[in-house]
Amino acid sequence: MKNRNIYFALALAILLLVFGVWLLTFFRSTLATKRLAQEDAAVKQSAAPPSARPFFNPPRPEDAPENIRAEVMLGYKIMTETKKYAGEYSKNDLSCSSCHFDGGRSLNTISLVGVGATYPRFRGRQDYTVDLAMRVQDCFQRSMNGVAPALDSQVMQSLLVYMQWISKDIPIYSKLPWALPADLGNPHKADLGNGGKVYADVCARCHGDAGQGTPIAPPLWGEGSYNDGAGMHRVSTFSVFAWRFMPKNAPSLTQEQAIDVTGFVNARPRPQFVSAGPDKIKRVIPLPEGK
Repeated sequence: MKNRNIYFALALAILLLVFGVWLLTFFRSTLATKRLAQEDAAVKQSAAPPSARPFFNPPRPEDAPENIRAEVMLGYKIMTETKKYAGEYSKNDLSCSSCHFDGGRSLNTISLVGVGATYPRFRGRQDYTVDLAMRVQDCFQRSMNGVAPALDSQVMQSLLVYMQWISKDIPIYSKLPWALPADLGNPHKADLGNGGKVYADVCARCHGDAGQGTPIAPPLWGEGSYNDGAGMHRVSTFSVFAWRFMPKNAPSLTQEQAIDVTGFVNARPRPQFVSAGPDKIKRVIPLPEGK
C-alpha cells in the first residue's frame, strides 16, 4: 500500500512536470509569435510611404538651414518688397505679396506653399510642361509689368530656394487642398455697372477712388498695376481671389459681386503686355506615346 502511494505520487509529479513544460513552451511560443507580429507591423509601417495628404505648415524663412538661410531670407524680402530688391525687373507699383500675402506663406491668399513640390507642371499658356523658374519669369513680365529675371540671376535663384524651402515636407506632386480653383463655377456674367457700385462701396476705401492704390493696398488699374497679359486680368481668376479674400481679413463679397467688381476693374485702362518671345514652347521632337 505504501509503495502504491509512492508510485502514484511519482506519476503525478511527472505528469505535473510534463504539463508545466508544455505550458511554458506554449506561452513562450505565443509571446514570440505576438512579438514577431508586432515587429513585422513596425517594419511595414516604417517602410510605408508618408501620407499623400499635404499639411499646411510652412517653415519660417529664418529657420532654413544655415547654408541656404541668407538666400531664403533674400527670397522672402524680394516677395514682400519687390520694388526695393528686384526693381530692375519690376516696372509697376505692385509687389509679389500683392497677390501672395506674406510672401505666399499665408493660407488666405494665392499660397505658394507647395509650389516647390508641384512644379514642373503643364500650363496651357505654354502648351507644355514648364518649371518653376519659367513660371516666375512669366509673373515678372505680366503681373509686375516688367522683364524676366535670368535663370542664373541672384533674384531668380533666391526666389526659387525660398519657394523650395516653404514647400518643405510637401509630398511631390501631391494635390494641394489650399490651391485655388480656376474659376468660381458660377455662370453669372459680369455686370460692370453693378461692379462700379461694389467698387465704390467696398474697394475704394483701400485701393483708392481711381484704383491708384494707397499705402495699405495696391493699385488695381493704371500704369502702376498689372498689365493686360496677367492672370489677374482674367475675370475667372480674379473673381476667385476677390470672393475668397476681399476685403482683406474680412471677406464678404458674394460670388456675383466678385464677378461684377473684377469685371469692372479689368475694364479700366492698364498697361499693354508686350511679349519678349513666343508663349508656346516649340515642339521639335515628337512626344512618345504611353499609357
